[in-house]
Amino acid sequence: MSAYGAIAAPESKGPLEIRSWPLPVNGLVLITYPITGADAPKEVIEYLYDVFATELEGGRTYPQEGPLSLEGFTSYFFGSTTIVGVVQSAEEEVKKTIGEALAGKKLEDALAGCYYIKPNYPGRSSHVSFTRFLVPPTQRGRKIGLNLGRSYLLYAPELGYRGSVFNLVYKNNAASIAIWDQLGFQRVGEIPNAGRLRTGPNGSEEYVDAIIVYKSFV
Repeated sequence: MSAYGAIAAPESKGPLEIRSWPLPVNGLVLITYPITGADAPKEVIEYLYDVFATELEGGRTYPQEGPLSLEGFTSYFFGSTTIVGVVQSAEEEVKKTIGEALAGKKLEDALAGCYYIKPNYPGRSSHVSFTRFLVPPTQRGRKIGLNLGRSYLLYAPELGYRGSVFNLVYKNNAASIAIWDQLGFQRVGEIPNAGRLRTGPNGSEEYVDAIIVYKSFV
């Protein structure tokens, strides 16, 4: 849900494909599974909800303040098109569903993260997309975020979007800024004191500036 309420997405160009992305870890790849609505297995949503709840409690990256219910998280992250990443051996066959890909595996080891794709604005500007990424701590440092970002640059245009704007990239989030810089996003603005985050001494709150970034898909 955006500040404008529920927004209709642009017309998709067709079904999204499962894709594979090589990781800088010997023999591992990231498989991205597009999911429409809340079609993800229950255990996947519950695991990612726990990751998100911990992230909100930390108060350093997301603008929301917790707690957020499981239902609220499901609506927020799985209310439109969601891309879920799974890490597996490059020699392993790519499964047709995320449920098959995770069968018999520990979620902490195999579930790499997710992101949603939504319109950033309503109506006449609904062709501009927005996303938020969620990567579990157990998967960080493996270029998961970068490869999820690369997949976003393919999936979003296929859903009919012509560009993307991220309204709040907090300046303390160096990893996120580095990803969007590397993927060719432009820094088009800055909002002073946009975030009241727990980034001060001993977790105290302080105000942090945010960057606005944009990339055209056409």
